[in-house]
Amino acid sequence: MTAFDRGLLGHRCWLELATGERVDLPVDRWTAIPCEGDEVLLDACEGPTLDVGCGPGRLTAALSERGVAALGVDISATAVRLTHDRGAAALHRDIFDRLPGEGRWRHVLLADGNIGIGGDPHRLLTRMSELLTESGTVLVELDPPGRGLRQDRVRLRPEDGAWFTWAWVGVEAIADLAARTAFRVAWSTSHGHRWFACLEKA
Repeated sequence: MTAFDRGLLGHRCWLELATGERVDLPVDRWTAIPCEGDEVLLDACEGPTLDVGCGPGRLTAALSERGVAALGVDISATAVRLTHDRGAAALHRDIFDRLPGEGRWRHVLLADGNIGIGGDPHRLLTRMSELLTESGTVLVELDPPGRGLRQDRVRLRPEDGAWFTWAWVGVEAIADLAARTAFRVAWSTSHGHRWFACLEKA
């Protein structure tokens, strides 16, 4: 079992940066029912939605319960199993691999910092554009103001995981990033300590 899988099952884990800095992962939020701030994302989904890096499936399942067609995607087999256990659909697949419904998704979710997947937000948003309809949106959770755009080498702890690249995007950096990937910011908002934006195709 990897450190990431332990987190999906509710065990405490964190990212260790090459600098020695530590970033705690929101394990309690991953494994809970939809919680503070999640309604911002859920309420914005009015059609077929792809939940990228779905984890244990709290958002995928919540959308399904609302009658919204939703599919979770995660590279962790544990995440996919846990999403299925919630009664929701999920695929064990890399987001950069071929996916069903390419070009026909109404919304893509990048919650819980998943804008950092692959360590290259520009490449990730370019991929999201391929998955969406022309009127589709990316609903993304961001870091608070003042964080900018940051990329770094990290590994999952407490186990000795392999190093990989991750990224963080502050809310003030999303407009420039969107513009460089043929998106524009439709809106941004905060709820409690969490920040969100909706990107639409320019």
